[in-house]
Amino acid sequence: MTEPDAPIPETASEVAAEALELESLEPDGVEPEGDDVQVAFDVGELPGGARAAIEAVLMVVEEPVTDHALASALELPVEEIREVLDDLERHYGDGTHGFTVRNVGGGWRFYSHHAYAPVVERFVLDGQQSRLTGASLETLAVVAYRQPISRARISAVRGVNVDGVVRTLLTRGLIIEVTKDEESGATLYGTTPYFLERMGLNSLDDLPPIAPYLPDASVLDELVNEAR
Repeated sequence: MTEPDAPIPETASEVAAEALELESLEPDGVEPEGDDVQVAFDVGELPGGARAAIEAVLMVVEEPVTDHALASALELPVEEIREVLDDLERHYGDGTHGFTVRNVGGGWRFYSHHAYAPVVERFVLDGQQSRLTGASLETLAVVAYRQPISRARISAVRGVNVDGVVRTLLTRGLIIEVTKDEESGATLYGTTPYFLERMGLNSLDDLPPIAPYLPDASVLDELVNEAR
């Protein structure tokens, strides 16, 4: 016994409704998922073109965004994106604006202009002392130059217990647990992209070359053993 055919629309409104339903289907007859629908646009048709589109993206990002990510989002060649970014950096870098565009931490984003740092600092701090202590800065430097490194080795370099300072740096997002030492099982720490951003660096290669003046790993091991 065969199934009955679908009912034939009898009114113009039913025909129109059926036509709209068919138009909403993909070629294979499957309705598209809501998450898969993307808004089509042409950057060239936007009022400000690629320049304004890049500014709009940089305005909402929480972390530096790469030129490749911008090129993918705007569907433009990477070379064109880089030219626009370089132009924006020159345009906003003259100090006549309170902000600028910089390539820091491997990506681009808006930053307040350094000329207005005193104003920003006064507003953000509002009389509160939120800068890192000398102990925190010293510990952060050891991690930056000797990462990945354990707490024991950091303590050996500084000559004091660094547990509290390490917790502070972890809380502020400047360092992170990166791995475990295979022999001792100790947690090893390294710096984060946020550290690069705050220091105005593109990579750890941009750190001043003072690492050779820190003790070698073998010396640190001896200091750790002596402290036990």
